Amino acid sequence: MRILVVEDQTKMAQFVKKGLSEVGYVVDVSESGTGAESMVSENEYDLVILDVMLPDQNGIDTARHLRRDGYEGPILMLTALATTKDKVHGLDAGADDYLTKPYSFDELLARVRALLRRKSGAAPGSASVLRYEDLELDLLSRKARRQNQDISLTAKEFALLEYLLRNAERPVTRVQIAEHVWDVNFDTESNVIDVYINLLRKKIDSPFGKKLIHTVVGTGYVLRETP
Repeated sequence: MRILVVEDQTKMAQFVKKGLSEVGYVVDVSESGTGAESMVSENEYDLVILDVMLPDQNGIDTARHLRRDGYEGPILMLTALATTKDKVHGLDAGADDYLTKPYSFDELLARVRALLRRKSGAAPGSASVLRYEDLELDLLSRKARRQNQDISLTAKEFALLEYLLRNAERPVTRVQIAEHVWDVNFDTESNVIDVYINLLRKKIDSPFGKKLIHTVVGTGYVLRETP
């Protein structure tokens, strides 16, 4: 999943980016509201984390502009302003949730998971586990399992499988995979995506008889039961 963090305090922005990256999200950072609007117009983000206090325009105006320009993903607003009136203004501008500073990273992560779950239409009880056929991925323990066997994955393999699971039965292109599993600086001429797909196949498919990861010629890849 690809997230945009809009925060002008460099230290805070890097703290959030580092924490989210460590649990498998691809994270870009913008230090201004207008910069965020530009990045959202050029890239596909699954979620925007938006600080209210920005140097060029406030986050409430930024949220309003993002909605006006067609961004439909979740917006999590961060603010030091804790009054009900402030929260109402943020929600009215298009924010989906509100987190007051100071906050713990665990709480931020829980809000992110909840918003992404809501975006994907998953049931509340399934927030931490993605399933397809006999394959499951636990987002909290960072473990994969198929046919009751644990599968050891690297952080990047885990992120790639999570993206395929969240888009099960929908073909995804190499560009989409690059944007959501790697980052904005990814070299699109590289064959690293194909290498990681092959690594995943050796762990997810080969030992279990039935293939779930399929190549879609001319497009990319898809996770589904049949070719």
